[in-house]
Amino acid sequence: MDIQRRSFPGLFFRVRIGDTIEVHMTNNTTSVMNHSVDFHAVTGPGGGAVMTQTKPGEESIFTAKALNVGLFVYLRDPNGCRSHFQRHVRLILASRPEGGLPPVDREFYVMQGELYTTGEFGEQGHQMSDTTKLLDEEPEYFVFNGAVGSLTTQKPLKANVGETVRIFFGVGGPNFTSSFHVIGEIFDRVFDQASLTGAPLTDVQTTLVPPGGATMVEFSLRKSPATIFLSITPLTSATRTCWILNR
Repeated sequence: MDIQRRSFPGLFFRVRIGDTIEVHMTNNTTSVMNHSVDFHAVTGPGGGAVMTQTKPGEESIFTAKALNVGLFVYLRDPNGCRSHFQRHVRLILASRPEGGLPPVDREFYVMQGELYTTGEFGEQGHQMSDTTKLLDEEPEYFVFNGAVGSLTTQKPLKANVGETVRIFFGVGGPNFTSSFHVIGEIFDRVFDQASLTGAPLTDVQTTLVPPGGATMVEFSLRKSPATIFLSITPLTSATRTCWILNR
């Protein structure tokens, strides 16, 4: 597992119970501070953050064993700086120990987060993070996969009528809980809090996902071709988010 600053969200990793994970954490030479990684799937000091404290231009390596089944957020942040949570949130999946997850036609990976920028909503150009807005919990943007339009104009999620869909959904926050809902569909199964060993909830309209948490949902596309929407209700946030699933 090679952890570097490339994109948001980062890579989605799958492991099985009992697997040993070797993590390579590289900090760019242009960085001005130490960085580390907190794996919610790792038990121990800082979820691996102590072992991955990495200076600019250096590399840290540590190993961990997958002990729990589930869908777990991992994140990179410098010395506990919460402003980085909005930019470096990823997921790691430890699948069922025997046979993995049941097959579906389509799998999608979606992360929700907030952006706290010095510029106002819709302002063009490079934007710096605004710590005051962060602490006041006043984001300029709610986004899926790190960017406005990420699932609309950039990389829309596409599936065909009659197919089964599985969404691995996580929330990087850092402040807001997601009321995750697909407008125009009902979740056939929701693995609440990303607990994959218990029985799923069935026939669910909306599921709550807290910051630093995740869920796994499954549903079938039964209706005629259309565009349906991923929503992070309440809809007062809708003007500052991006959402779409084509079928």
